[in-house]
Amino acid sequence: MSASPTRVGSTGFKIRRLEKPEEFRQVDAVHRAVWGEEASDSVPTALQRAVQDNGGIVLGGFADIHLAGFTVAFLGWDGGTLYLYVHSAAVRPEYQNHHLGFQLLSVLRQEVLQLGLPEVRLAFDPLQSRNAWLFVHRLGGVPDRYLHHYYGQLPDPVNRGIESDRIRLVWTLSSPRVERRLEGKYPTAEEDQMRWSSATPLLRTEPGESGVRLPVEVQEPERPVAHLEIPFDLALVREHESAALGRWRHATRDAFRAAADLGYAVDDFVIVSVDHERRSFYLLSPTEKAPSDTAGPGSAGRG
Repeated sequence: MSASPTRVGSTGFKIRRLEKPEEFRQVDAVHRAVWGEEASDSVPTALQRAVQDNGGIVLGGFADIHLAGFTVAFLGWDGGTLYLYVHSAAVRPEYQNHHLGFQLLSVLRQEVLQLGLPEVRLAFDPLQSRNAWLFVHRLGGVPDRYLHHYYGQLPDPVNRGIESDRIRLVWTLSSPRVERRLEGKYPTAEEDQMRWSSATPLLRTEPGESGVRLPVEVQEPERPVAHLEIPFDLALVREHESAALGRWRHATRDAFRAAADLGYAVDDFVIVSVDHERRSFYLLSPTEKAPSDTAGPGSAGRG
């Protein structure tokens, strides 16, 4: 398969398919920078080569000659739809506020559309607000399935000590919702704030002794819109309230299940300021087809 052209993103990263063995090897270095030196399940170089040459896509975002981020995606089939599945994606910590993840996924979308495929699917940790903001809010993907403890216990520092629940996301590449978001047409901050303030809280939270917010009680929705809070920064929970990681996981799992049982599904993700505190929320509304808890495909970079 011939290499795709190099695209230069708005912040100067050069994004293209990886080609050489030494480029594929850099993926492991980025993986370890994100998940720690103990992480042992990076995508092997030989497998990346096989994916790249057999219908999948391995993209890299380069800062000069150095790999700053990547996505590894392969063909998936569910019996009715052929799609591309993002198995692993990561951006080095020093580049995580430079919109590289958004640029990588935007270029991936162009590549997938050129292949004639309608969807990209992936999954992510529902407690990671950075990923929820990117995948749901900025890219317009729609969560459709909650996956309970999908991988079992994971040993790396990002996932250690917490069950590996994931949310599967379907990104319908040419839907009006996705096209609007990629054109920069988002709800305004005022609209997000108004929708949040009119919603039923599915999860009541309070600041703990350290000041880090913790879950207190799961509640049923009472209004057409509901919101479900997650940590604004899960790393701060791990640092200051590590014993509460499981508490957050179980509370949000119960809230997602309760919402699904009542016919609610996630339709957006917002970050709002409440009394000068930045907080993160999924927004949910009633739908004829609610998310299920049936296991499905795996995780984008294990979230």
